[in-house]
Amino acid sequence: MPCDWMFPDEAPSSRLLFTDLDGSLLDHRSYDWSPAAPWLERLATLGVPVIPVTSKTRSELLPLRQTLGLTAAPFVAENGAVVGLPPAWCHARLERTPGPDGLVIRTLGVDIGFIRQRLAVWRERLGVRFTAMSEMALDALVAFTGLGEHEARLARMREGSEPLIWEDSDARLATFREGLAGDGLRLVRGGRFWHVTGESDKGSAVSWLVARLEALRGVHPLTLALGDGPNDITMLEAVDQAVVIRGCHGLEVAPRQPALYRSRASGPAGWAEGVDHWWGRAGRGPRPTPSPDDPFTPGRDLA
Repeated sequence: MPCDWMFPDEAPSSRLLFTDLDGSLLDHRSYDWSPAAPWLERLATLGVPVIPVTSKTRSELLPLRQTLGLTAAPFVAENGAVVGLPPAWCHARLERTPGPDGLVIRTLGVDIGFIRQRLAVWRERLGVRFTAMSEMALDALVAFTGLGEHEARLARMREGSEPLIWEDSDARLATFREGLAGDGLRLVRGGRFWHVTGESDKGSAVSWLVARLEALRGVHPLTLALGDGPNDITMLEAVDQAVVIRGCHGLEVAPRQPALYRSRASGPAGWAEGVDHWWGRAGRGPRPTPSPDDPFTPGRDLA
């Protein structure tokens, strides 16, 4: 990790970090994040928002934000379907009534009831085989995810997406995807599950938050995103700089992103490696050729 440093020429709000959780900031199996802790502490000291963008539910994220020290930042849940806004990110005139957790919740996707209804229709119509998370016994969900029973219950509290385990052929998956698309639904691949969502995705939610910051603060931030799965691709394409963290799932993650770094380490160690690459001291690994007109040259010395 780099030595102590600061952003001498920028306000803290001029940078935003968006991050996937499972397999990225959190270890895929143990959910540990300790290798990333030094960077989380430094970014918190500098006032740089670290924004979770995840397939997890709002119910899962509320206690996790407390544990990770991310309560001052917004969050994106269920692959872009739900956005939580803390007070500093709310419009004083339009968003005056936060919920009991102090957050204003914006729904960018479609209702979970509609998703489950259409899943039942397409299962019967096509005769395809899959198991939705809402259909899994609690002990089976715990065994499949490695979550504790309490966390697994929170994972089933869906608002705008339904995870499922696909148990049929690739050809029938393509037909299933086409059917869902006719209903305005998407099928995206995560690290463990396929996820059925509305038209919103991680990338559109990230763009929405960047536009919100620009409208409230009048600044255009430098943005960094980190993720390890196919459902992170739209997020990695929506930012200025991106990190594909080495995954444990063997799935291809190939965003169309010229400012891309691929970590050698996986999980939170790869997360820290990626942040260090872009925002640590210069000279740590290969860097893209900087543009002379770009005030935020990738990999510049921030010491």
